[in-house]
Amino acid sequence: MAPSPMTPPPGCPMHKAEEEKKPAPPPGCPMHNKDTPVTDKLNELNMMPNLGQERQADQVIDLPTERTTSSIPKIAGQKEKWEYPSPQQFYNALRRKGWETPEDHIETMVDIHNFLNEEAWNEVLKWEAMRECPCDEDPYLARFQGKPQQISPKARFHTWMGAPRPFDRHDWYVMRCGKETRYVIDYYEAPEETPGVPVFSLDVRPAMDDAESIMTRFKVAAKEKWDEWFPSSEPSSSSAPNTSS
Repeated sequence: MAPSPMTPPPGCPMHKAEEEKKPAPPPGCPMHNKDTPVTDKLNELNMMPNLGQERQADQVIDLPTERTTSSIPKIAGQKEKWEYPSPQQFYNALRRKGWETPEDHIETMVDIHNFLNEEAWNEVLKWEAMRECPCDEDPYLARFQGKPQQISPKARFHTWMGAPRPFDRHDWYVMRCGKETRYVIDYYEAPEETPGVPVFSLDVRPAMDDAESIMTRFKVAAKEKWDEWFPSSEPSSSSAPNTSS
């Protein structure tokens, strides 16, 4: 089935009056666009330059420099979490790529960015719950890479069938019990249910790099088809990951 639409929670600032409609995310997360050469040294954990907090010379609005800590573990043991870029860092990333974005939209774009990544991690955890693990270690995100210009094979197939193209793609490398699993995440815009409130959907799944990932994908797809052909009146006791067959 197609990924379920998601609306940012009520606390997000994009839930404003209709006349204050905010923009959808740009086509590809700004710090992940590889079309523009980057001369700064890249962080090998996320293949992004280390973004500064310096205010732009022509900047009019003061943007926050505080960074929000995610719920996504960065190392084993859950003690250290990934941090999201501050609005000022996000704006600097947009400017370095030549994207002129209104300064008063930046905080909303950061909230959308953070919200989508939190939802992506929740989907990863659903997949990880189906994997056999010889130890009690919880999964953590070791590194990641944005690939907005590299459409995934699954997304390409669906575009051939008339589906919309995702506006971004990430590859996340998740570690658990000494084993690394690559996850592919396609980000889609969905039709707005309420004017001015953006809606998104994510397709998160393990890449078919090994036999276990292939079998896990096959089992989930088979269960979805079974539920579609033989619907049950009883509520499901577990939540399956979002995927589209």
